[in-house]
Order: sequence, then structure tokens, then C-alpha cells
Amino acid sequence: MTDELRDVVIIGGGPGGYVAAIRAAQLGLSVTLVEKERLGGICLNWGCIPTKALLRNAEVIQLLGEGKTFGFELEGFTADYGLAVKRSRTVSERLVRGVGALMRGNEVEVVEGTGRIAEPGIVHVAPVDGGEMCLDTKAIIVATGARARSIPGVEVDGKRVITSRHALEMQELPSSVVIVGAGPIGMEFAHVWATYGAQVTIVEMLPRLLPLEDEEVSREIERAYKRRKIGFLTSSRVQGVEPTGSGARVTVQKKDGKTEPLEADKVLVAIGVQPNSEDLGLEDAGVRAERGWISVDERMRTSAEGIWAIGDVTGKMPLAHVASAQGILAVEDIAGLALKPLDYGAVPGCTYCQPQVASFGLTEAEAREQGNSVRVGTFPFRAIGKALALGEYDGFVKLVADETTGELLGAHLVGPEVTELLPELVLARTAELTPEEIARSVHAHPTLSEALMEAAHGVFGKPIHI
Repeated sequence: MTDELRDVVIIGGGPGGYVAAIRAAQLGLSVTLVEKERLGGICLNWGCIPTKALLRNAEVIQLLGEGKTFGFELEGFTADYGLAVKRSRTVSERLVRGVGALMRGNEVEVVEGTGRIAEPGIVHVAPVDGGEMCLDTKAIIVATGARARSIPGVEVDGKRVITSRHALEMQELPSSVVIVGAGPIGMEFAHVWATYGAQVTIVEMLPRLLPLEDEEVSREIERAYKRRKIGFLTSSRVQGVEPTGSGARVTVQKKDGKTEPLEADKVLVAIGVQPNSEDLGLEDAGVRAERGWISVDERMRTSAEGIWAIGDVTGKMPLAHVASAQGILAVEDIAGLALKPLDYGAVPGCTYCQPQVASFGLTEAEAREQGNSVRVGTFPFRAIGKALALGEYDGFVKLVADETTGELLGAHLVGPEVTELLPELVLARTAELTPEEIARSVHAHPTLSEALMEAAHGVFGKPIHI
């Protein structure tokens, strides 16, 4: 039977769903959050957070390996990968508990179970402890996310052939790994495992590593990975994976048409995601989807009255911070507030490999292909005093601006801590500031952020320190 009428029911407790729940509570709406597994979703449990903990371990190990540069020596140093994984799980669990506390603090009702839309305004829930619930609501938000996509014809068994989730559960470091996919997930695991001593080979179907980034950024990353002896094959396609006595054999067709077998302990499949949109009752509720991705408008409304969708399941941009922003937007629409639609061209993207990569907007090639008259400013970290002092000076900042209007069309950074530098440029884009205004903003010395100022000067051909 149906209980009291709620303002909002959210299906999915990831970074989209739980943020939407908090915002709804802040606006005085009654809200129930349905989550079948753990609050925080993939991001907190099996994605963003535990991988960043592992990356921090890798950073420390890499630094210790450069002792001579910094004037110290270590004898008998060993790195325990299993303990690094345990630390990553501890960090994740702490944050998940924090989200639970936020739910209680905001008086959000959390139901552990699987939700399904019976019709607009009605959500059926199968609780994990058995039974059935029926939730009556004015508005439904679908925030069920996505899961790792597999290679057609290749079975992910969780032992030899794994996804990132399996990788985060492994207590033992594999001696060798083939990583299929050179996007952020593949590149980050390559960095971690190679730092701990594994032999890593990356296979990418497109012509370069991090193929969606600016071409100059990809070239910089490829040089860095070559120096670290991380192998990679680009313009190459996996034809098949078969188990061997100790691992797996990957048959790769290279860009010259020849095939090459690669043998490794593990094969990590990191080729993207597919939506968790099955068994939600979408079709019966009148929610339109394309290949499983739920179609939404700029307010995150679906084709069905009273139903919104946010996060990875929409297929917009599979990023945790996008899901959170969409969650806030959807709830504010439900509450009847005036909205400003998301500018997806200003959404930051980050890859935490070594060196780091951060970007937003159009690459130089995309900007020119769209017919823009473009000015580009580039400045290397090698000319930044703080980068030299840190001993991390590979990479650069690249700004792409419209020559006529001065609009910042894109920013592409590769180098030390660029994931922390990018927000200044995102704010500049959002506030419609030009490179001239960035250049004339005084940046503290010595800081890495001076590279942003110098690249802005470079848009006009007038950088100071090169």
C-alpha cells in the first residue's frame, strides 16, 4: 500500500542522488533516497576516491625513488601494495559514513533496496531485507549511474579479465597488466601499477593516449610514459582475450594490420561505461531513452511528466561533479526556482596520472574545425620557479581563445597539480573573463598558478618569462 505523499523520491545514492537529496532537504522538501548498495555510489566506493588514495601512495613512492635529487638515501625500502589498497578502502569507508551522517543530519529518509517506477508518482521498492514498499511522490529523480562496459566477445571474469572495481579489490600487485583503454581510468591505473613495479602495456583503439584531450597534451603524456617504460599501442584493436595457465593472452591488431599477442597476469578493461537503466520501468512510465541513456532537457526533465534524470545514466558527461551539479539543478527545478542551465563547455575534466592532466572546453583543433578565429597561448612549467623547486616541471598550460571576442574557448593543462589549477580558468570562463583580464590579475610568486597568467599573456604573444 502507499504511504504518505513525499515531495521527491530519488533512485540511486551516488554523487548525483545524495547531493540532490541534500539540496532538496535544504529547500524544505520531504525526500526519500533509495539505494540498493552503498551510499556514495561508484565514485566514493569504487571510483574517484579509492583511486585517489592509491595515487597518493604512488606519488609518495615516486618521490622516495628520487632521493638523490633531494639529497637523501634509503636502504631496504619496500612498498606494500596490499596495505595501500587497505588504506584506500579505509578512506572510502570514512567518506561513505560521512554521507550517511549527512543524510541523517538533513533528515533524508534512506531506504536500502531496489527502486522501480510503477508509474509517474509511484515508486515500488524491493528492500534488501525482503518485502515490498510503495512510495507515493510528487517528483521522481532517476540517478542510477552507469557501470563498466566490456569488450564484445570478451568475458570479464573478475580474476584474469577485470574492471576497475575488481582492480580496487586486489590485494596483490600483478607482475604484468594489459590495460585496454587509454582514458582517465586506464591511465591512472597504469601510473599506479607501474610505480609499484608492474610491467604495464596500454592498448588504445584511437590514435593517441587520452584521445579526447588536446593533441599536444596527449603527446606530452606519451613522452612521459615512454620515459617510465610504460608500453602502449595506439590505433590498435583488441581482437580477443583467452586465458592462459597464469593469466591471459590478448590478441591485438595494430595499426599496420599485423596482430601481436600480449601476455599478462591481468587484463583491465577500461573502455567506458554503459547505463544502469534496465528494470526501472522507464518505458511503461513514458521515459524516452536512446541505447539505454535517458534523454533529458536542460532542466534534467525526462519525456515523462514528474520524472527527472541526472548523472551518468543520462549519458551527458560521466563525471561525479557533473552528476552533483545536475542533481542540484533538477531539485531546484522541482522546487520552482529560477535556473541557469549547465554550461557543459565549462565543465572541468581531470586525469590524475603523472603528470596530471586537466582541461575544459574546446581543444585547439575543435575550435578551428568549428570555424573560430583562434588565438592560443602556451607556457611551459619548465619556466616556472615553483615547478623547478618542486622538481616537477614537465608540461604546460595552453589557453584557446576567440580572436575577435576574447572568449575563453578551452583550457588544456598537463603538469604538476594542474587539477588544482584548472578551477581559476573555469571561473574565468563562467564569469566571461578574457585572457587579458587573467593576465592582468596579479598572481603570487612563486606559485604554479603563475603559469596561468603567463599563458594568458601568451595569447597576445607577450609572455614574460620565455
